[in-house]
Amino acid sequence: MHVDDPSRDGPLVELPDGTVKQRSPLTGTVVWTVPGRAHRPLGAPPAERRPVDAARAGAHCAFCPDRMRETPPERARVVRDGDGWRTLRGVAERDLEATVAEFRRIPNLFEILSVDYWRANHGYEPAPADRERAAAYVAEPGGRAHVLAILRRRLAAQGVSDAAWAAAGEDAWLARAVDLFTGTHDVLVARRHFVDGAAYDDELAGSGTLTPDEHGAYVAFAVEAMRDLYAAQPHARYVAAFQNWLRPAGASFDHLHKQLVAIDEHGPRNDRVLARVREERQVFNAVVDHAVGAGLLVAENEHAVAVAGVGHRYPSLEVYATGAAHLPWEHDVAAVRGVSDLLHALHAATGVTVPSNEEWHHRPPRADEPVPWHVVLKWRVSTLAGFEGSTKINVNTMAPGTVRDLAVDRLRALRDAGAVAPMRVGEECSRALGRLRYAG
Repeated sequence: MHVDDPSRDGPLVELPDGTVKQRSPLTGTVVWTVPGRAHRPLGAPPAERRPVDAARAGAHCAFCPDRMRETPPERARVVRDGDGWRTLRGVAERDLEATVAEFRRIPNLFEILSVDYWRANHGYEPAPADRERAAAYVAEPGGRAHVLAILRRRLAAQGVSDAAWAAAGEDAWLARAVDLFTGTHDVLVARRHFVDGAAYDDELAGSGTLTPDEHGAYVAFAVEAMRDLYAAQPHARYVAAFQNWLRPAGASFDHLHKQLVAIDEHGPRNDRVLARVREERQVFNAVVDHAVGAGLLVAENEHAVAVAGVGHRYPSLEVYATGAAHLPWEHDVAAVRGVSDLLHALHAATGVTVPSNEEWHHRPPRADEPVPWHVVLKWRVSTLAGFEGSTKINVNTMAPGTVRDLAVDRLRALRDAGAVAPMRVGEECSRALGRLRYAG
């Protein structure tokens, strides 16, 4: 067998020596998995384990519940309400400890696109409701102190000296307070830093250590926040939603959090995907159908399907909503929970020691091309280097089949233990084709 161009034979080709060559049917990304570089362990234990410092309980990092005033005033929080969940909005500084926030939505202290960006480039003006909330928050002594402390940290990072801060006076700086209440880069922070009862510092609380119900509330909270950002920023063309887990994957803190960022472009990846959909409307069904034929199905439930991804720079798993809606908030509650359950299970199978990126994808609301809501979980177990940069051929240490087998084995054990929601795993999955209904 001789293969000059693996794209002639489909997105996934295994050569006689065992090399696996991939090409993403969506973006054209080229990936090779080479024998001898494909046997690295996933989730190796840390070289050294340290006892958890009990004296710092609730205060291990700035995202922990006892340090809420080190982050900007929160937009919303999710609290338990009997057997369910309730969202509280605009909590005052004096009430931060009045309820237990399982998940908090807070502005990012160092935004990718600041309010000044939207103001200068698009003529954006904060909504009256945001101005009113900012005024009410700083009208109370605790709120005023909180906002001034956050503004001082943000402006210090921008080069404002102590002398300049003092010379201007607090009232002048408080004129900027509204920017903390009207930004478009949010962080969704979970309550726990470590799992309950943790004895060592590698027992972190990640997505997979949540219960399925907790994870369902977390995903629903993210869906709600995404819809809010689109509604609040009329110049946003796309809201990027993602989760960086552990510092090697880009996280500032080893504390579970997602980020949502409104931007005024689609971004090159979305532009490529939209162009690909114009060429082949059912391209996402082709991706899932290929996974069925190549034995890459991982799990499914009534509302979503999970497969090992093809054509990613890192070993990846993909979850697709099978419903007809394109935007996450257009799916009903059961469908959102279906996506959440599969995503939670994949995180649980991955484990908390593996750095990862969780990337959400959906149709840009102003685009006409149909795109299903889908989430990619990437295992950051390798480092891109000069070879990748000079050739644009990415060396991935795990072929999709290896990723599938590893995930399926772990999912079976987790399901049997009751740690994840009910689902069909591996060979139990349907081999039906064309299961995504996004394209009508």
